[in-house]
Amino acid sequence: MNAPNKQNDASEPWKWSDTVWRQKVQKVRAGRSLRPAKWKNGARMAVALSFDSDHETMELKNGGMSFGTMSRGQYGARSGMPRILRLLEKYSVPASFFMPAVSAMINEEEVRTVVSAGHELGIHSWIHEFNSRLDEETERDLAFRAADVLERLSGTRPVGMRTASWDFSPYTLKIAREMGLLYDSSLMADEEPYELLEDGEPTGVVEIPVEWIRDDAPYVAMDRMTGARPYGGPAMVLDIFARELEVAWEEEGLFQLTMHPHHVGHRSRIFILEDIIRLAQSKGDVWFCTHAELARYCADEAGLETAGRAA
Repeated sequence: MNAPNKQNDASEPWKWSDTVWRQKVQKVRAGRSLRPAKWKNGARMAVALSFDSDHETMELKNGGMSFGTMSRGQYGARSGMPRILRLLEKYSVPASFFMPAVSAMINEEEVRTVVSAGHELGIHSWIHEFNSRLDEETERDLAFRAADVLERLSGTRPVGMRTASWDFSPYTLKIAREMGLLYDSSLMADEEPYELLEDGEPTGVVEIPVEWIRDDAPYVAMDRMTGARPYGGPAMVLDIFARELEVAWEEEGLFQLTMHPHHVGHRSRIFILEDIIRLAQSKGDVWFCTHAELARYCADEAGLETAGRAA
């Protein structure tokens, strides 16, 4: 057996040469800002709401052994989604829904309902797998198959992706480019949209950055078999989201939010979404947009010639 290459040994990174760590840093990196000089229709702030419709795949990805956990995912589709969709309709707000392909196949009617209501459907893995645990061929196969499933069920080819658990492998950006995607929404290098670089070169792919701070799961997720426990009530979550929104308004920037039907869709939590929508609308000069609309606008304003081949 060959001895391990200590120059690239992840267990001893202090032994890396400058070349090794520079290559890692440059593999996928934030490039130029794509924040436009002005938002669409001269709005002061852009608001992009998103929902990860993971449903049963949250347990299926682990082998599907706990039917109790799967039932929590089913709750997201059965009860959470109708509440969310009613609220979005009530306030005439568009949103982006990212669905694993398996989740979409289990809940085909949800796909049709989301699309018919004018919302966006985006790629969110095959079965909520971790990309960093896959080889390149497998990751590529699952990504293309997921896009095919969403297109078949919705009638429209997705133009954007969000990796499951925001797990971005060394191959993910390359695969997204092969798919001709307009944007990704998995990384966290900024609060405003930016162009992704691969090995230091511009890609024409728009990044709509996420953040665990602006995600309901870290605050309310529950798994009695692990260390995941809710550590704050819904009012605390709303307060954090509202403070993020207020500063985005002051800075005339983007407010992006990630939520889950099996979390925010509960009776005691749905007010978080409603209050955030009402707070944003109270500003009076806000552009509510899907992630696809946001990415297209930013790409057009920046003149990104290679963006949106799948559009």
